Amino acid sequence: MTDDTSQRSFRELLHAQRVWDTELPAFDPESAPPAPLALFHAWFAAAVAAGQPEPHAMALATADAEGLPDVRTLLLHDADERGWHFASHATSAKGHQLAARPHAALGFYWPAQGRQVRVRGPVVRCTPAESHADLHARSTGALAAALTGAQSEVVGSPAELHRTADGAWDRAVAEPDAEAPTWTRYVVEPAEVEFFQGDARRRHIRLRYRRTEAGAAGGEWTRELLWP
Repeated sequence: MTDDTSQRSFRELLHAQRVWDTELPAFDPESAPPAPLALFHAWFAAAVAAGQPEPHAMALATADAEGLPDVRTLLLHDADERGWHFASHATSAKGHQLAARPHAALGFYWPAQGRQVRVRGPVVRCTPAESHADLHARSTGALAAALTGAQSEVVGSPAELHRTADGAWDRAVAEPDAEAPTWTRYVVEPAEVEFFQGDARRRHIRLRYRRTEAGAAGGEWTRELLWP
């Protein structure tokens, strides 16, 4: 297959994909709560009820010291009055980026209901005690992965990866309270939260919550409808 043929095949496949072949829920922004957290909790529960796979998966966008953007998918650990929680090694690429520029954006996409949620704001590190509790509330596999402690570093071969991972698994089983000193829980303190409800006729609803000048912690929220 030539490069031109391969490219044409890809484009045909790409353009043949359909969007929202299912009935989408209605969303009345006038009935939305005054703050975004309750609406996020409700939409998350609705995504679970609709059978959305991995609704807790989210994109995390950061920028490095030079301002170059980066993004990856990871799991939400909590969403409370403090903000949206996730965890990683402080020595990972995202950890270094957050140390240099402690701001981030999150993106959730739940295609089963044609919904997106976007969160932007400063990022703060939790206490070592919270980070330790976060790690040990997770599975043995998650602990084993954290114990390798080399996230984002270059690995020499699959054999090296397997050997190190097997050793970390054995340690996680033998020492369920083992420490992973660089494991860190982070919180995105929301300055903006946007809820997007898709519509098959492209009459999408976008509801944005913005913090007032009162500040990120405890400030009031302004609600705004945006053109799609």
